[in-house]
Amino acid sequence: MRIAIITDSYLPTRDGVVTAVMTLSKSLEDLGHTVFIIAPDPGEGHRKQGIRYLPAMRFRKYPDYFLPVFPSGKKELIESLDVDIIHIHGIAFMALKGLIVSRSIGIPAVMTYCTNVVDTLEYYSPLPMPADMQAGLAWIYMRNLLKRPSCVIALTNATLTEFEENGVRTKRTEVIPVGIDVSRFRRGLDGSGIRNRHGLTDEKVVIHVGRVSYEKNIDIPIKAMRHLPDGVKLMIVGKGPALRDMEEIVRSEGLGDRVIFAGFVPDDELALYYSASDVVVSASRFETQGLTIAEAMACGLPAACSDGRAFLDVVEEGVNGFFFRDTPEQCAEAISRCLGCGETLSANARRTAESYSMETVGKKMESLYEEIIGKSRRP
Repeated sequence: MRIAIITDSYLPTRDGVVTAVMTLSKSLEDLGHTVFIIAPDPGEGHRKQGIRYLPAMRFRKYPDYFLPVFPSGKKELIESLDVDIIHIHGIAFMALKGLIVSRSIGIPAVMTYCTNVVDTLEYYSPLPMPADMQAGLAWIYMRNLLKRPSCVIALTNATLTEFEENGVRTKRTEVIPVGIDVSRFRRGLDGSGIRNRHGLTDEKVVIHVGRVSYEKNIDIPIKAMRHLPDGVKLMIVGKGPALRDMEEIVRSEGLGDRVIFAGFVPDDELALYYSASDVVVSASRFETQGLTIAEAMACGLPAACSDGRAFLDVVEEGVNGFFFRDTPEQCAEAISRCLGCGETLSANARRTAESYSMETVGKKMESLYEEIIGKSRRP
């Protein structure tokens, strides 16, 4: 098959959508398919070889993102690639362009719903109106958008529940998560070099990985450090618009010796960072899958997560981790329980992650494509 992946974000941006596109592309290519990635143009010096770009401008409210608001030769580009199916990642400008092309040239389109955009509006929306009004308008938009692809792919069942609660009707839905390279993220890696780099000796390390953004509620695990023994440290891996505010919380809470800001970590070191840690934590209620939690589990880390949305499908209480509500005290308790359970939770975490392997996910997506393409070609 020849597959066009149209995405709202791609390198140099770093987020779950970019990871989803990269892992899916590799999974499909490993199965012998040809994949074309079409993304917003990040400008000279940031373009990657082999990627097709549409003209874009930097998003002022979040400069790591690029908006393809300009006219483009999207139809001519996709026609020239002679693809069998279009796979859209995102719900913004690139999604609209993909659906327009799908309709105009008769190529079926599927869409992976990666981001709970409604939750980000209060932080990044350029519109000067109340949050509840913005949310209502966003769901009107999504109800109209999501009814158009041949299939909407959710990453967890929690998303399907949210669709139902908000009146979303689709032609078809499937649950297919983002795949994980379980040969790269695995137990037994030597994380001692990472520990030495950050001055860690015998401390227990709780790791948070992802964009440092407001909707991730990173202040909760930071403040949880006050309720944990001195021998436990928090390592925050990533960058983002909330970084300075999170650093200020650390200073105001007097936790400068308990919290490490590791910054952006290259892909080839990320598994080592997990392996240098003992527990992974997330207080986010924003996730559609919680990809970094699954990556950490593949490295054998039990998870302390908020009890909402996607984590309810990934974390099993007392089996591979523990849940907490939205307070630092309860976050600290979940972390403590993870630290106290040892090998059993670690082995179970790895087994959970293996169900998300790239190979498994790639084959599921391949079967879905074949079925949808077959239906579209019937007279």
